[in-house]
Amino acid sequence: MSLNNQVLDRPISQDLPYVEANLTYLIPMAEKPVNYTYEPPVGIPRTNGTYQTHKLPIYNARSISDNISLDREGFGFTGHHTNVRDFYDEDEVRRVYYPEAEQLLKEVTGGTQVVIFDNTVRNAGKSKPSENNIKEPAKRVHNDFTAKSGYTRARLELAARGIDDIDALLKQRFAIINVWRAIAQPIQESPLALCDARSIAATDLVAGDLVYRDRVGETYAVTYNAEHKWFYFPQMHRDEALFIKCFDSAEDGRARFAAHTAFEDPTSPIDAPPRESIELRAFVFYKN
Repeated sequence: MSLNNQVLDRPISQDLPYVEANLTYLIPMAEKPVNYTYEPPVGIPRTNGTYQTHKLPIYNARSISDNISLDREGFGFTGHHTNVRDFYDEDEVRRVYYPEAEQLLKEVTGGTQVVIFDNTVRNAGKSKPSENNIKEPAKRVHNDFTAKSGYTRARLELAARGIDDIDALLKQRFAIINVWRAIAQPIQESPLALCDARSIAATDLVAGDLVYRDRVGETYAVTYNAEHKWFYFPQMHRDEALFIKCFDSAEDGRARFAAHTAFEDPTSPIDAPPRESIELRAFVFYKN
């Protein structure tokens, strides 16, 4: 099983079913965007950016999932059984899911070493920022890392794990790939939309500071471009996995950044339960 197809110029057919939905983009700005992950000091806004929505077609990619590639479109999809019983149990996630995902990533990428460094559970119904680490779906078009912060985060996480020869390791090609899945019933509310990396211009990606209490990260906000092509996998369930390439050190024509966002699905039932999902973030190293 591999999602790294090297044919980089084949277009995805647009003869697919789709929904039309509003996606939220950053309005171009002169200063660097800043977003706080917590309530900032009095007088400082949570974000200095302004955003606008654009109603766009989002194509159902289920029928073409076998033809989608991490190295071409920047995302991928596969069926994958998990033995995790409770994804809200952090210990079980690390003990059971991390090894499952590590093996899965090696299979789908051809990578020789995988280091999982982060996970996020999302459920708007259970999210209580001051009481737990459960988050709400992120409903702005974004990419988790930039050309700079891919390396910065790698150095930080590898050093924290006592890994030797970090400089040598980062001279190899490596990618940061998210593994995303439903953790309860099939997703109806706030599914994830993914933008074909080939439709994103470099000028659409705007580096911004993501401020934590103990550090400052950097992510890409995204400005609107009519060329963007969006896809999703409706009704995802817990035995399916979605892969999102958020960074690739290779600059050789392969996809490097896959913009994505949660969105309000107009076909979602009014009484649909809140989306329950988990994403793991992992470094995938390749032999040169």
